[in-house]
Amino acid sequence: MAFTNYSDLKTTIANYLARSDLTSVIPDFIRLAEDRLRRDLRIRQMLKVATATTTTGDSTVSIPSDFLAMKDLHLNTNPVRTLTFQNTANFFERNNIDATSKGYPRNYTLLGSEFKFAPVPDSAYTLEMVYYYKPDYLSDSNTSNLFLANCPDLLLYGALSEAEPYLMNDERLATWAAMYDRGLASLRASDEDAEYPASPMRITLSTR
Repeated sequence: MAFTNYSDLKTTIANYLARSDLTSVIPDFIRLAEDRLRRDLRIRQMLKVATATTTTGDSTVSIPSDFLAMKDLHLNTNPVRTLTFQNTANFFERNNIDATSKGYPRNYTLLGSEFKFAPVPDSAYTLEMVYYYKPDYLSDSNTSNLFLANCPDLLLYGALSEAEPYLMNDERLATWAAMYDRGLASLRASDEDAEYPASPMRITLSTR
């Protein structure tokens, strides 16, 4: 059957499992599949734009609660200044992290639930971030989300795979796992094809 909402997804999973004793744990299978997709998937539909403002003399800004991974971070200045990500080792080794050394931020790293910038902001700058976000979990009150709308097959096969502790040596598990992996690879390839042009870029030389 086709499924476009949470209730239909649960029914479809129950039909695939053909086990009447697993109905109460199917929502857990779905939640685990969503957690798996949060780790595995980065597609353009998961991108969100948000802004934040730095505080003069404070090198940190809180990470959005639904943050998964950063794609772009820049300052809304004139001209726009793109910030460079550095891992924590390079960040502290290469930047003079000194509250007395201030300026517009050029580099950043992630520390726990915060972004940390260097140099320390000398003013209130507007940050614009483009990041991959965590879609809200499906539930009886939230009957659809980004995953269900864009990759229902991955949700289905991911949830079926999470039933392994109950199904043990069920031969169908290998099939569901393979179909999840195949769907994931296909979706990633499709997303990459959509992001980059199929035809090569051409450089046109102008004359004066």
